[in-house]
Amino acid sequence: MSSKTAVTAPRGRGRPKHFDADAALDVALRLFWQHGFEATSMHDLVAATGAKAPTLYHAFGNKEGLFRAAMERYLQRFVLTLKPCLDNPQRSVAGATEDFFTACVAQFTGDGLPPGCFLICTSSALSADSQPIAALLRSHNMLPEQLLRDLYRTRQAVGELPRHTDTDRLAKYLACQLQGMAVQARDGVNRRQLRALVTLLMTLWPQLARLSSAYPAATPDARETPLVTALEDDVDGLLYRR
Repeated sequence: MSSKTAVTAPRGRGRPKHFDADAALDVALRLFWQHGFEATSMHDLVAATGAKAPTLYHAFGNKEGLFRAAMERYLQRFVLTLKPCLDNPQRSVAGATEDFFTACVAQFTGDGLPPGCFLICTSSALSADSQPIAALLRSHNMLPEQLLRDLYRTRQAVGELPRHTDTDRLAKYLACQLQGMAVQARDGVNRRQLRALVTLLMTLWPQLARLSSAYPAATPDARETPLVTALEDDVDGLLYRR
């Protein structure tokens, strides 16, 4: 998509008015991010963009088409721009992970943007009538996990992570933590508090990095697994240290 896309909207008299589709897309992104897909009506989009409804329909097809375009804009401007944090060969695997989480927290609490993550905020209030949108969001919600998994597999291949580290489980665990931080941000937790959570998480990194395929994926009592016991001990020590 070009950085500037103009659609000529017909007018009854005078010169045609040029419609800036990119600017309208940025406005739509913010509306969907703040209110969700279902709570944002075409009337809201028309009022916020200043465009006529037929112009929006001509440019994007319908509200779902506009939402899909807004979501792609979010992925390009906010999610994929974080990838360099993970691709930096000058940073250790722990440093790259911390850089990624810190950058995500900065986005979740960015000035002039709705708090939290667009994908999580818009997927949390969907009804059964919006299954195509829900499926689309679910597919993209896995992107941070995929980026982390790629990092850990790459670093494992060069020996920076132990050979038996379960990179899939490590990436999934950290992606779940990241989603929780996004929800916290949406609910009003500020950047300083979220950065403190990142610091706590990285304090646990040595234990997380030792995740091994020898640990069972599921047990009758998950609290008895070596990893969970070790993490509980570490967290207790951090939280109740005198």
